Amino acid sequence: MSNRRKTGARNSYRADFLRSPAWFARRARWFRRQERMRRSLLCAGCGHPATPEQLELHHLDYAGVRFASGAWRAFERHDDLVPLHPYCHDLLHRLIDRDRVLAYHRARRVASAIALERLRIKLQNREATS
Repeated sequence: MSNRRKTGARNSYRADFLRSPAWFARRARWFRRQERMRRSLLCAGCGHPATPEQLELHHLDYAGVRFASGAWRAFERHDDLVPLHPYCHDLLHRLIDRDRVLAYHRARRVASAIALERLRIKLQNREATS
């Protein structure tokens, strides 16, 4: 098991799924549901408000991502996706990749939760000292 990001050539999820019609449709459904639930769009990392165009969705679990019958399918649960600014999303993955325990010895959901908490603390500390 590894939570580390794989390079592009070895990662059909990043190279293919995240460019697929299935993902764009799933992403749109996620944001529509947030709107129906009257939830503000906030980055889970820095806490700043954002628009759907300014946010990426981080997967806490890949169980809903499938390649079947020659096409990608996106059946992620709503709470398996977390909104993040691209910068915060990249920082989250760096925290996971650089921590051996998070990268190799924790389930993805747990690793993401721990890294997200660390990211929030780091970003709050940076804002407090600015």
